[in-house]
Amino acid sequence: MRENLGSMKIFEGISEQDLETLLQCLRAFERRCRKGEVILKEGEPTEWLGVVLSGRAIIASDDVWGNHSILGSAPPGAVFAEAYACIPGEPLRITVSAAEDTEVLFLNAGKAAASCSCACPFHARLVQNLLSVCARKSLELSRRILHTSSKSIRGRLLSYFSECAKKSGSCSFRVPYSRQQLADYLSVDRSAMCSELSKMQKDGLIRYSRNDITILAAHML
Repeated sequence: MRENLGSMKIFEGISEQDLETLLQCLRAFERRCRKGEVILKEGEPTEWLGVVLSGRAIIASDDVWGNHSILGSAPPGAVFAEAYACIPGEPLRITVSAAEDTEVLFLNAGKAAASCSCACPFHARLVQNLLSVCARKSLELSRRILHTSSKSIRGRLLSYFSECAKKSGSCSFRVPYSRQQLADYLSVDRSAMCSELSKMQKDGLIRYSRNDITILAAHML
């Protein structure tokens, strides 16, 4: 899967030849995970940040009462655990698991953050790209806060669907979560959310089939 690395945001602007040298510097290694397998476990520190090569990972968190929250989805090219990996000894407050069969490339964060002895320009480019990735992740978390700010389930669904439509540039899009995962992401009860989806379809707001959603009354968003 390494032939596609150059198209990923974290490696943007780095030539194929330089990328091979960089991966050796960062002690990179690949790991294949089956659907449902835990990739990184909450409570354990890590010095490795992950880059999804194929498949999809889910980032989640559980509180002391057992409430499960989905914080985000990591498709191919996405980076995860970068903030924790950059703080030595910091225990993870998230669990990363494979939503489907997934291949991950791990990079040593300490090696990424440290200045290269050769002052390689592509190493500096990696740091710039990583900062950009972190900024985007911060915005994604801000969007989740916005989606869950409504007191009603419909309000949360409409906020999330609006964001999906804007991101895809179309009123028809695919949600990257299962029903349970979407409910966890929006912090609502699954059964109540499914009931609300049916009501929204009946009211002519949306049409859906499995994970495919079409907004029928975009002016109401």
